[in-house]
Amino acid sequence: MHPTNRWLPVVGGVMMNMAFGTLYAMSAFMLPLEKDFGWTRAQTSWVTTIGLVMIATWYVIAGRIHDVRGPRLVAAIGGVLFSLGLLLASFTQSLLMFYLTAGVIAGTGSGFGYVVPTSVGSKWFPDKRGLIVGLMVGGFGAGSGVFGPLASALIARVGWRATFQIYSLLFFAMTMIATWLVQNPPTGYRPAGWDPSQVRAAAPSGGDVPASRMVRTQTFWVLWIAYCLGTTAGTMVISQLVPFARNAGHSAAVAAFALTVGAIGSASGRVLSGWMSDHAGRLNTIRVMLIVQMAAMPALFLLRENVTLFYVLLAIVYYCYGTQLSVYASTSADFYGTKNVGFNYGLLLLAWGVASILGPFLGGRVFVVTGEYRWAFYTAAAVSVAALGVLFAAKNPQPQLQRATVSAARASG
Repeated sequence: MHPTNRWLPVVGGVMMNMAFGTLYAMSAFMLPLEKDFGWTRAQTSWVTTIGLVMIATWYVIAGRIHDVRGPRLVAAIGGVLFSLGLLLASFTQSLLMFYLTAGVIAGTGSGFGYVVPTSVGSKWFPDKRGLIVGLMVGGFGAGSGVFGPLASALIARVGWRATFQIYSLLFFAMTMIATWLVQNPPTGYRPAGWDPSQVRAAAPSGGDVPASRMVRTQTFWVLWIAYCLGTTAGTMVISQLVPFARNAGHSAAVAAFALTVGAIGSASGRVLSGWMSDHAGRLNTIRVMLIVQMAAMPALFLLRENVTLFYVLLAIVYYCYGTQLSVYASTSADFYGTKNVGFNYGLLLLAWGVASILGPFLGGRVFVVTGEYRWAFYTAAAVSVAALGVLFAAKNPQPQLQRATVSAARASG
């Protein structure tokens, strides 16, 4: 049975991603954990990197299961594992246990759950794909902005262990409700009155492309490299945000609020640029954001001491980062169809997984070697230029795929 209102899966998808997006707010637990166990910031920060790598890795496997078995099984697995990871994290007694629970288990659950909203939204809204996918992944970015400050308040009142337990129950309830709401549309579904030929961003109709054919197209690898380079700059800032703010001379309160500013910027980029890409085109939108990112990175470093400019430029950097996580997902569905979008986009999302390792390494290593962040931000700007250059080689692969299909049919006939 399918919902009569196609917005219900959107509600479920946003709710689900807001829960999983709390992985971005794990920094709220760092100080109390460091105080209790004597761990260093370098040690505790690894849990976020582990979580992001788990998301990118398990998304591929979950995407395949989703394409074969549908969204609800995958969503349920994701919700259970994510909640279980947080619950077990509340019993942490060692750094390894913290990595395994809050990093590996919760990250795996987030990887399973993250695949569902994007895939389901792409199928229900071919007429507004950029906007809807933006809303879905915007929930992931907004989750840290909502549940990060709430976690800080709860930790101050009941402690970090109880906060993990409260969150595990809350997110289990949220993800199970969301699991009930998300489902695929009927086969061959088209919104009433929708004409694909009138949608600028839509790909020419050429059928759904399996991963085995997708990875043989030049465009896939162009997108993969550009995605990796473009998001490396963003993950570098995310991983170093609080220490960077403190190094710039800002107070702990200013540094803490920077997390919220970043979450707002990221969520805005995912939604607004998703909508923009429906009208201006997917690749054009990403290219513009890479140009903005290229300028904003060095500006953020040079103007970091002014609180207002620090927040404005930080929001811009996060906006550009969020744009890529939204628009690349829509681009994958446009270029290679929605039937296999879970697995196909999972392979593309591995680029972001690599960036989640490269970005933090870049920021941390440069600071250790030079004693400041200057060259990390300049390098991030250069990486953005490289991503822009690579992306100019991308083009819609559907015409080429259609010609290859016709040629094969003729040869076999």
